[in-house]
Amino acid sequence: MKTKAIALFSGGLDSILAVKVIQDQDISVQGVTFETPFFNARRAGETARQIQLSLIVVDITDRHLAMLKAPRYGYGKNMNPCIDCHTLMLRAAGKIMEETDADFLFTGEVMGQRPMSQTRQSLHIVAKNSGYADYIIRPLSARLLGETIPEQEGKVNRRQLLAIQGRGRKVQMEMAKSYGVHYYPPPAGGCLLTDPMFSKRLKDLFSHDPEHTPRDIELLKYGRHFRNGESGKIIVGRNQKDNEALQKLIRGGDTVICMDQLPGPLVMIPGGGNEKDVINAAQLCVLYSDAPENEEGILNITTTDQSHLASFLPASRNDAGDWII
Repeated sequence: MKTKAIALFSGGLDSILAVKVIQDQDISVQGVTFETPFFNARRAGETARQIQLSLIVVDITDRHLAMLKAPRYGYGKNMNPCIDCHTLMLRAAGKIMEETDADFLFTGEVMGQRPMSQTRQSLHIVAKNSGYADYIIRPLSARLLGETIPEQEGKVNRRQLLAIQGRGRKVQMEMAKSYGVHYYPPPAGGCLLTDPMFSKRLKDLFSHDPEHTPRDIELLKYGRHFRNGESGKIIVGRNQKDNEALQKLIRGGDTVICMDQLPGPLVMIPGGGNEKDVINAAQLCVLYSDAPENEEGILNITTTDQSHLASFLPASRNDAGDWII
């Protein structure tokens, strides 16, 4: 029977090349990629279509959020738990390998390319903790790593695997030319957990709202975020795109504020907030609107029970700076 493999496919150049190297051995490859509120499958889907790779998209939000609150191996520079995240993905992919009777898993990881998650030790830890260490191949660096069961059984020819290491990409770019791969995304990852601003907002959410929902995480992606002391969260749209995104995320119980006649931001207090929160939100709405400087603005304030007009002076720039998350 033809050998079958499961590829953890990100859509980046290394994952493309890993697929090509395995397919060169006449092995059938099924791609798998993952989604959470912090990264999506868009890039992987686009690239998979270009190289005609069948792709399964798996939402691991619940498992990922549970891990994110207390990752065993901690965070990277920001809120990125790369070792634990990769372990989670390989564990999920391993289940698919078992369910589909595939022979092994493989990834596009290159030893030494990333200082936290792709050292020899971290690659070993991830493989071991996934529960599938003997069946995980890194085709681009395999000859620098231990031999796996599929190689020992002759299902994969180790001599046709590679020994790439380090952060340079010259070898990979030459390989892309030889395979006729002319388009591939830049190497920068698409994970929001590596973004300093998003990570700061996420830490604030974890500390103030342990019962947060996926909607609360989605809200972190838009607008300016404010909190006056231990009060409720205030979100102020920065532009029309933010306003439209926030509008779609409004739920019953939220307080929503906008200028009555002048252009300005959509401002929301998830969960409604208290009187102090509403006053602060109204003042921020005026501050970031087209209202004349230091003059009152007329606002439309909508709560669960009612909608009414009110006039407020803008918040001071100093206060806004103190409140911003």
